[in-house]
Amino acid sequence: MSESPVAVRGLVKRYGARAALAGLSFSLAAGQRVALLGPNGAGKSTLFQVLTGLFTADEGDVEVAGCSLRRAPVKALRHIGVVFQQMSLDLDLSVRRNLLFHAALHGLPGRLAAARAEADCKARGLGDDMQRPVRELSGGNRRKVELVRALLHRPEVLLMDEPTVGLDPKSRRDLLAAIQADVRERSSTVLWATHLVEEADGADRVLVLHKGRLLADGTPAEVTAALGGSNLEEAFLKATT
Repeated sequence: MSESPVAVRGLVKRYGARAALAGLSFSLAAGQRVALLGPNGAGKSTLFQVLTGLFTADEGDVEVAGCSLRRAPVKALRHIGVVFQQMSLDLDLSVRRNLLFHAALHGLPGRLAAARAEADCKARGLGDDMQRPVRELSGGNRRKVELVRALLHRPEVLLMDEPTVGLDPKSRRDLLAAIQADVRERSSTVLWATHLVEEADGADRVLVLHKGRLLADGTPAEVTAALGGSNLEEAFLKATT
């Protein structure tokens, strides 16, 4: 496999006779926000469940920072941060305790974890919320906490599974801006799953997934041209409906 941050080769995942992923292959470069664009049922969530080690592929493998997810899952997952579609914070714990618990799971020293949590929350406008229970926060601020949590161990790869579901326009814009800042500052690699064309339109690269197969791969303009259409939305709908 290549030395790219993420290399996916021949992934197959079946549910009975149905293949949710049908021989999927691609690789990702550092310093890019890549949109994984697909309609509901395209296989996006299944792919993320394989990439995060929740599911095991029936065939194929993934390398993350040169580590095989099949042969060395702990080493591979060390390089990944995740924001899941469904919120996964403990609502009764404070923001600070949620973050420090996660940092401990990654083996971060307590002093370093506390310093990073405080600095990152302040940068996201959460500096005054560190001691508040998560249940008191708005949906947008909960997502910000999840982003801070995902980046505490400074992963090379950040996976975001439809992270803007249920967010208001300002919260969506703030989340996108935070991701773009991380890509710019650390040359991280972001794979952002979405079914919203407007979120994909501003990405560095777009992967169009449909029925477990990759239909197109390139810049928004390249994907639009490959699928045929006057804009990305028209091309996407034409190819997937």
